[in-house]
Amino acid sequence: MNPAEKYIQGRLDQRKQNGGYRTLKPQSNLTDFCSNDYLGFARSTVLKAAIDAEVGCHLSLNGATGSRLISGNLIYTEDLEREIAALFSAEAGLLFNSGYDANLGLLSSLPQRGDTIIADELIHASLIDGARLSHANRYSFRHNDLAALEAKLQNAKGVIYVVTESIFSMDGDSPELEAMVTLCERYQANLIVDEAHALGLYKNGIVSALGLQDRIFARIVTFGKGLGCHGAIVLGSNLLRQYLINYARSFIYTTAAPFHQLAAARAAFKLLQVSDLQINELHHRIKLFKKAVALNENTEYSLINSDSAIQCIRLKSNDKAKASAAQLQNQGFDVRAILSPTVAQGSERIRICLHAYNTPDEVTSLAYEINNLLNE
Repeated sequence: MNPAEKYIQGRLDQRKQNGGYRTLKPQSNLTDFCSNDYLGFARSTVLKAAIDAEVGCHLSLNGATGSRLISGNLIYTEDLEREIAALFSAEAGLLFNSGYDANLGLLSSLPQRGDTIIADELIHASLIDGARLSHANRYSFRHNDLAALEAKLQNAKGVIYVVTESIFSMDGDSPELEAMVTLCERYQANLIVDEAHALGLYKNGIVSALGLQDRIFARIVTFGKGLGCHGAIVLGSNLLRQYLINYARSFIYTTAAPFHQLAAARAAFKLLQVSDLQINELHHRIKLFKKAVALNENTEYSLINSDSAIQCIRLKSNDKAKASAAQLQNQGFDVRAILSPTVAQGSERIRICLHAYNTPDEVTSLAYEINNLLNE
């Protein structure tokens, strides 16, 4: 092997040795407790018909043909941005091809040398990568700890950006957003909130549900979870939108999304506005699961405190997490292990995603198997 291949083989061997080696798995016929399709939109025949109808009503090319700054911008795209911004009571929005692109583009382009980014220690990898690409000073604070955040704010310099998520992807918990907003206002810090996992659990995200939209600098809303399609939008002021068009490299230097992706997002947002029944069903499944899981006081494992569709049980090692997930899969439940380094070493876990389409029997049966597995 040449030196590059030796390096690659060595790193892969290292990951196998520590139990964190990843492989791709095909779709299974197991009961879904792992996907982000919280409301079932990705499998919805109603949404599929609406997307087909939306596509059929417009003449469009198969592909976008170029970036939005060259040949890939459509009147339809800008109309969709205005429609989504209005739903979220935002002044403006800019579409990105994915949530990763949106987070990368926003945080890599906005903070400048001498500015300060202060982020929750558990923010998503795309936010971390965006912050790393900026020239700003970067700090993290203990997860959802406002006192720790304030300690960092007291020493921050330049323009300050605080970054958090409304629902954290690996823990499923939420910050005290109202108190965080107040704290940021006290220090003239700009709060950025990733709403990826809140859409669907709350019709238009937690920020809108709390009425905080006018006090938050920017929100990122992605379409690949609760909306069951693909893409993302950064919501904020019109000034921010114009800035990102000019400076966000993940927006400027990429081919625009194809028309089908735009039509899917528009149809999904329309369906979301009339999906109160599915949203209520999702909340019911969450309450049912939390009530049914009963870990003994003597067990060393714990259910992370979460009121979202993401429920996790810390198992403290890659081996235990993988073995537990495998046992649950053998019982017919598609539950996945989350391993370090995706989460911190010692906090490895099984992650259960609940959905409106999971039946009450499926939820209670899963909880029964978890209780048997972990209370042994």
